[in-house]
Amino acid sequence: MKQSQWSSRLGYILAAAGSAVGLGAIWKFPYVTAANGGGAFLLVFLLFSFTLGVAVLMGETLLGSMSRRGVVGAFSALMGKRWRWVGAMGLLCSLLIFSFYSVVGGWTLGYTGMALAGSLQHGDGAALTARFNDYVGDPLWPVLTHLLFAALTWWFVQGGVQQGVERTLRWMMPALFIMILLLVAFGLTLPNAMAGVRHFLMPDFSKLGMSGVLDAMGLAFFSLSIGLGIHTTYGAYLPSSEGVGRSSLWVVLLASLIAVLAGLMIFPVLAATGIDPASGPGLTFMTMPAVFQQLPFGQGLAVIFFSLLVVAALSSAISLLEHLQCFICESLGWSRRAACSLITLLVMVNGIPVSLSFGPWADVTLFGKNIFELLDFVTSNLMMPMFGLALTLLLGWKLGQRALPQGLAQHWRTLVMGCWRWLAPLLIGGILLRGLM
Repeated sequence: MKQSQWSSRLGYILAAAGSAVGLGAIWKFPYVTAANGGGAFLLVFLLFSFTLGVAVLMGETLLGSMSRRGVVGAFSALMGKRWRWVGAMGLLCSLLIFSFYSVVGGWTLGYTGMALAGSLQHGDGAALTARFNDYVGDPLWPVLTHLLFAALTWWFVQGGVQQGVERTLRWMMPALFIMILLLVAFGLTLPNAMAGVRHFLMPDFSKLGMSGVLDAMGLAFFSLSIGLGIHTTYGAYLPSSEGVGRSSLWVVLLASLIAVLAGLMIFPVLAATGIDPASGPGLTFMTMPAVFQQLPFGQGLAVIFFSLLVVAALSSAISLLEHLQCFICESLGWSRRAACSLITLLVMVNGIPVSLSFGPWADVTLFGKNIFELLDFVTSNLMMPMFGLALTLLLGWKLGQRALPQGLAQHWRTLVMGCWRWLAPLLIGGILLRGLM
């Protein structure tokens, strides 16, 4: 099978950054930053991102560019067949994440429709909370929006690397930036906006305990989509390993910039309306609609905000489907469209019980967690750290200097090898232990 390729380095960087920029950058990063000392947390996050993040992202990408294969084939070719299980774990983790991520992506589609209809412009906080609970608990509509979101992802990916993934993300990522910048610019014009900026960015090291440092480390690692093998698949589409380090730096820079802009988008409008910040779906689907009710042009701002969420969700979902279909095409020789269709069908079916776990199947639990919570815990707290730990140990101790691109200066080679062999395994091991506690 002829290997697909990116048409340009820029196309690859936008695709890799799109994989990293998901809903978590918008609904988790700003809240966690403000709760852990603002600028103090941000400094630690950026430190980990541009050390641990760049080094591990580069290593994961180099596996693909060296082997010209997807994640399972790359581990088999470079590490030996007995290490194929690491790549297989990354694929399984990607499938599970896509299955529940598509459900949440469907929520963003549903709320974009509500924003367009103007139905979010009425009701107080309690009414908006009830609306959200009624929506996700409904046995029909969230399932339909989940199916629509999965189908949209299929449409963008089945067209190929250059004509599908790359062409889509060439407009999707700039659109994401423009929508965020519009909301940032509007928010900064509001009364008391600078109080929100200070709350988000002012360093307060008294609030940055060890828990905050571990949160910063975990966000720096997982916000880049490391731990799934996606960047190995994307690396396989690069024409050579040359410039992987520089490209990895650009990916981290873009992902970090969007996360910071998300905070500058959210906290000024929260400060202007006097509404306390929340985290996760609470911020997105309950707090922000209440904020937009109090602002001029509120309905238009709500439409832009939820459209932004759709784009952010799709950019990550595209990378998950591309990663999974690559394995099917590579191992079974299927056409891209057939592979995309199989994976999408699996995700559609798997996502139905996930969606129902907020409604009719809410009482179906294991270890005190519903289906959605269980999948989130297993993937984020167990599988992704295990993949990252195995990846860095194998890069540092099995491949060694062979994994580094030609032309990399000696001092950089020493730093990267030190990160792969010692720093990254130690820190990722800490993330894994914290997730189990």
